[in-house]
Amino acid sequence: MPDSIPSKSDLVAEDAVPLAGLAEVGLNGYAPYLMNRIMGRYNMTLRREMTAMGISTAKMRALAILSVMNGVQIGTLGVYAVVEQSTLSRAIDALCKDGLVRREPDPEDQRASRIYLTEAGRAAFDRLWPHMAASHDHMFRGIGPAEREAFLATLHKMLTNIRKHEI
Repeated sequence: MPDSIPSKSDLVAEDAVPLAGLAEVGLNGYAPYLMNRIMGRYNMTLRREMTAMGISTAKMRALAILSVMNGVQIGTLGVYAVVEQSTLSRAIDALCKDGLVRREPDPEDQRASRIYLTEAGRAAFDRLWPHMAASHDHMFRGIGPAEREAFLATLHKMLTNIRKHEI
């Protein structure tokens, strides 16, 4: 079932400045539009390498998350990967078939399973990582450490404002 649309009072912070209409703000003044453009370009930049490896964006995100926090439940993986459950399940099935991840029953919750990166999965991610890092570095070209830290702090605050999970 899709999430309900929050009311304006649920969305507006006490210290928020009222936003004019989109025509007045413009696309370049509307953060969600800019964030989508940035992520779209980031994914497009990586697409050639991912396609050559037979890895989709959903698979890449799963491998990336598992490279940092291996053995998570699929629901947690979905939250971190920002992928719909059905898309993630298909990606995990394909990654299992390719020997890049393995699925094991969760010893603490028999209804759930945990996903683990295999050695082949680690090797695949290690081949992709230099391309991800180069794209990341390119995005931050000309942005100094203090500005980068402030930007990341702002993103964390924004995520806290909108998140539906504790992660």
